[in-house]
Formats: sequence, structure tokens, C-alpha cells
Amino acid sequence: MKKKWYDYLWIASLAYLLLGFFNILFAWLGLLCFFIPLIISVATGTKGYCNRYCGRGQLFGLLGGRFGLSRKKDIPHWMKSKWFRYGFLIFFFVMFFQMLWNTCLVFSGAQDLRQAVTLLWTFKLPWHWAYHGTVFHEGVAAFAFGFYSVMLTSTILGLLTMVLYKPRSWCVYCPMGTMTQLICKVKK
Repeated sequence: MKKKWYDYLWIASLAYLLLGFFNILFAWLGLLCFFIPLIISVATGTKGYCNRYCGRGQLFGLLGGRFGLSRKKDIPHWMKSKWFRYGFLIFFFVMFFQMLWNTCLVFSGAQDLRQAVTLLWTFKLPWHWAYHGTVFHEGVAAFAFGFYSVMLTSTILGLLTMVLYKPRSWCVYCPMGTMTQLICKVKK
């Protein structure tokens, strides 16, 4: 079967992670991964993004499948359950809104910019080499640090579940997948 252009979107996911490592403002590109799945599911009533265009899922499939970095075990039943998927979605939203709140504090001047990426919502990694100031307000960088933290954390969780279970196990509890599934249910 001939490969299509969207079969190479894993390169965009990898490029996103690398670019954010060198300049944190590239983290803003991650909003595409946030809005495009929602727009596609609202417009079509399907999970077309997840099934065809998700570069992160493709990356996990490539690493776990072709490169054999996965144990290829079934994901535990509790990770497939509604309570876990919706609970993770709620947790994700809490972390996302906390990131937005911190961004608002930087924009208002109530908080200084912290040049750190928070990994797994717990560990602050100094990330000072990726930002040296721009013409934009520091709040723009604050959002980028926070959003990159969310994207890097979810990628690491996806890599962990890829290694322990099947390559695309992350897709079972991915917050975007859960949101698009909810949109599809509402549309039907």
C-alpha cells in the first residue's frame, strides 16, 4: 500500500519536541495538536484525527512496532475503563487550567517567569537555555513553558505505556482521544 502524506506526521511530533528543546516558543505549535482534533471531531463526528493524523500515535507505533521497543502486551483492563479515562481527562484539565492560571499571573505581573519545564507534573527541570527573551511579553513564554511541560509529560507517559504494553497504548487513555470520543457521542 502506498504511503500518504499524513503517514509521515510522526516527523512533526518529533520535530515539535526537538524544537521546543532549543527554543521554548515553538511550544505554541502544540496548540495545533489541541485544536485540530477537536475541529475534525466537531465537523465530522468522527475520531478521524486519532485514526489517521495523530503524529504522536504514529511515533509510538513506529518505535514500538517497527523498532520493537514494545513488549506488545495487552493494556490492563483498568486503564481502558471509563473511570480511568475520564479521571485522567479531568486531571489533565486541572493541570492545563493551572498552567493557564500561572500564565495569567505572569501576564499580570503578579508572578515572575520561571524558565522551567515541569515533568510528570512534579519535577521542575531548568530549561533556561531555550529562552533568552523576545519582543513578546514574558507571559507568552510562560504559556510556552507550561504547554511544553504538558506535551512532554504526555509524550513520556505514552512512551512508558508503549514500552510496557502495545505500541499505541497511550491512545486508549489520551485526553484528546477521550474528548473527541465525547464529542462524537454528543453529535450522534
